[in-house]
Amino acid sequence: MSKHKITAGVVSQEMISDGIYSLWIEAAPIAADAVPGQFISLYCAEGTRLLPRPISLCEIDKENGRLHLVYRVAGKGTEEFSALKAGDTIEVLGPLGNGFPLTDKKAVLVGGGIGVPPMLQLAKSLDCEKVLVMGYRTADTYLEAELAAQAPLYIATDDGSKGTHGTVVDALRANNIEADVLYACGPTPMLRALKAYAEEKGMTAWISMEEKMACGIGACLACVCQSKDVDEHSHVHNKRVCKEGPVFNAKEVEL
Repeated sequence: MSKHKITAGVVSQEMISDGIYSLWIEAAPIAADAVPGQFISLYCAEGTRLLPRPISLCEIDKENGRLHLVYRVAGKGTEEFSALKAGDTIEVLGPLGNGFPLTDKKAVLVGGGIGVPPMLQLAKSLDCEKVLVMGYRTADTYLEAELAAQAPLYIATDDGSKGTHGTVVDALRANNIEADVLYACGPTPMLRALKAYAEEKGMTAWISMEEKMACGIGACLACVCQSKDVDEHSHVHNKRVCKEGPVFNAKEVEL
């Protein structure tokens, strides 16, 4: 699958939760090739910020050649992106990484924090029976209506202000949710718990790992994770999240 580096036009941007932004860009060549679970790299206009920022794809509008990105402001780079408005342009590279393999069996899609957005396009792309479980810190959720339009949605919050009080695994157990395939994206502790849950329930688990990606093309080795197999590139038990991932079969990686 080919990568494209293009100047994308900003269609719209708004803050949809505290520090969370929804950005639509015109990026027809990337949208044409992209699949759920992939990401793109966005380049800062500020010259001192050399490395691009990787952001996962929330929605892929192939018909109109647009991409929907939902991201959290977490530093100077994403702070710069949050000031973008309709009519502005930004340099982007993508699509990058390997996406989720699609199933026709019953699936449960689990997202936590900024791992919630990529679950939306996956839900839209899966033609099967599915259930969604999303975890947030508080009742200040985002993408809730869009996700609920795709499948039954269960919510967990850290403070108990909405849905199940606790983690996404607590919500899975509280609602007796089982499936053939589990898809997940979120912080490593969540993925570790979901890997164990999937093993307990006999589910195949595909996880998108939230690691700090820098170059996005597998060259810098800043985003390696431990794997069970020896990596062809580094000849050690590592996989590059940006290149071999970000999606892995949970059995392939150590969490």
